[in-house]
Amino acid sequence: MNVDALVHQAWPAYEQVRHDGWILRHAGGVTKRANSVLPLGVPADLGAAIEAAEAFYAARGQACAFSIGPGATPGLDAELDRRGYARADPTVVMSGSVPGEPGHPVRVEDRPWDAWTRTWWQVDGRYGDGLREAGRILTGVPARYAAVEEDGVPVAVGRGVPQGSTEDATVGVYCMATLPSARRRGLARSVLRALAGGGRAYLVVTAGNAAAQALYRSEGLEPVAAYHYRVR
Repeated sequence: MNVDALVHQAWPAYEQVRHDGWILRHAGGVTKRANSVLPLGVPADLGAAIEAAEAFYAARGQACAFSIGPGATPGLDAELDRRGYARADPTVVMSGSVPGEPGHPVRVEDRPWDAWTRTWWQVDGRYGDGLREAGRILTGVPARYAAVEEDGVPVAVGRGVPQGSTEDATVGVYCMATLPSARRRGLARSVLRALAGGGRAYLVVTAGNAAAQALYRSEGLEPVAAYHYRVR
C-alpha cells in the first residue's frame, strides 16, 4: 500500500510544482496535506532542494512544510530537524475491509452539496475563510459524498475516493465529521460503511485521537503506516 501516493492523489493540491523528484503543493493554506512538500525520491542536492522548497512557500506567504511518510527521502527528517523544523501533526494511516450495512439511511452523491459542505466545515473548518480553496481540493478528483440527514440537515458526513486497480481497489475515506449534538449514536459508523461499500478502505486519523481509532478498529481497520510533518 503506497500511502504517500494514495493520500496525495485523494487530497490534491490545485497547484503542484515538481522539483528534482519532489512535489511542491499549494492550495491556499487549507490543510498541511495540500500545502506541503511530498519528498519522494533522492534529489541531486538535498540542501538545494530544501532551499527551493523554502523559496516556493515564501513566495506564497506560507511556512514551509514537508510531509514525512514511509516513502520520504532518506535522511530528510533528520536534516530538517537539524535545520530547526518542528515536528507536527503525527498521523496514523488505518486500512482494512469494512463489513456490514449502514445502520441508518445514508444519502450519497457524486458531488458535495451546500448543506454537506456546511456541516463538514462547521466541524473541521480550521482554516478561517478557506472554504473556497477547500472546495477546489474536494472536487479535484472523482469522489462520493455521504451524509446521515435529520430534517434535511446533514449531521454526519464523509467523503470517499475510489482508488487503486481492480486487484487492489480501495476507498480513501476523508472528511469524516459529526455535529457535536449527533455524536455517540453510530452515525459516523453508518457513513463509513456507506462509503466503503463492504470493501477495503483506508483513512488517516491524528495519532492522538484514540476515540476515532477505536471506532475504526471496530469496523475492521488497523494501523498500517504513519506520517508527520516538519514545519518552519
